[in-house]
Amino acid sequence: MTYPDQKLAEEIGARVEAFVRDVVAGYERDSRLGDHGPSEELVVEMRDKARAAGVMTPHILKDGGHLSQRGTAYVLQKTGLSPLGPVACNTGAPDEGNMFLLGKVATPEQHERFLKPLVSGEARSAFFMTEPAADGGAGSDPSMMQTTCVQDGNHWVINGRKTFITGAEGAKVGIIMGKSEEGACMFLVDLPDPAIRIERVLDTIDNSMPGGHSEVVIDNLRVPASDMLGNPGEGFRYAQIRLAPARLSHCMRWHGVATRAQEIATEYACKRQAFGKLLVDHEGVGFMLAENQIDLQQSSLMIDWCADALDRGEPGNVESSMAKVAVSEALFRVADRCVQVMGGMGVSRDTIVEQLFREVRAFRIYDGPTEVHKWSLAKKIKKAELTRQAERQE
Repeated sequence: MTYPDQKLAEEIGARVEAFVRDVVAGYERDSRLGDHGPSEELVVEMRDKARAAGVMTPHILKDGGHLSQRGTAYVLQKTGLSPLGPVACNTGAPDEGNMFLLGKVATPEQHERFLKPLVSGEARSAFFMTEPAADGGAGSDPSMMQTTCVQDGNHWVINGRKTFITGAEGAKVGIIMGKSEEGACMFLVDLPDPAIRIERVLDTIDNSMPGGHSEVVIDNLRVPASDMLGNPGEGFRYAQIRLAPARLSHCMRWHGVATRAQEIATEYACKRQAFGKLLVDHEGVGFMLAENQIDLQQSSLMIDWCADALDRGEPGNVESSMAKVAVSEALFRVADRCVQVMGGMGVSRDTIVEQLFREVRAFRIYDGPTEVHKWSLAKKIKKAELTRQAERQE
């Protein structure tokens, strides 16, 4: 099925794909890649090249407009052809989701001060929501929020602890979520700030995102009331505005990486010989590549289905939950099979296949574990059925 900006998305996507394959892929063994992601020097270098190639933040147009979700899906899949593609082209998490949210909710003044440097790729951002489990804080259940925000004249004072805050190290823009008497609130802050202290950067299974994932203490942070995002008590509603598209964009990017891994595994299977013939001619190997192709195609269709719902103006909460579960599980199967097809090469860091396996495993947890999404869907199924039963009894 076609969509209104398909031609434009395909033109942008072609330029992005050429840039990622020809330029970004060359950085995949760069010495500036560390346990907590690419260094700031490497990020700046890749983004300078992306600007020169005209592919910086390609899903946001020069006039400030945004590609449709279908168009965004096409382009972000192309940025994902390398784990570094979203970093270089400024389409990665959490920046992509934060830019989307600010575009929908921020005031003109906030656009100029906070959104503009994100879109240009001159600044990175962090979204401060998740809290330490040891404190009983918010994780998959945001209603458990422990971070407080109290109004003091024309300022708000924020106190709390946050964890798994992606990109906090090196970020220049922060979106902080806390609870007030009115309910959840969101605030925009300039980073770094002495009242926001990074205690440590966690050692995690993934390492594609700049700055890694940090544990943070917020100690009497004073934020001007003008830097609140939207209105008091509407933080959860704003989180929902961000959540469905952000979940889906994860699917888009990792679909691109999985596509590249399939290419690498296929090339290997069509060159490597064992027991008198090419690996691909052994059914055990050929069937794995075939199953990968099926999972990739089904995932692509699921992404487009959810994107269409968002483009129709629907909340997309159910669709994005279903897509996130289906795509993250399918891409993990793809990654696992690619490792298996390549044997020893599959577990080495000579290709991105090993990295995909690690990163997609984390993706099954980020933006809501599979089990939380299934639980949410099951509640909706139950509610719909009980409603039907009640209607039949009337």
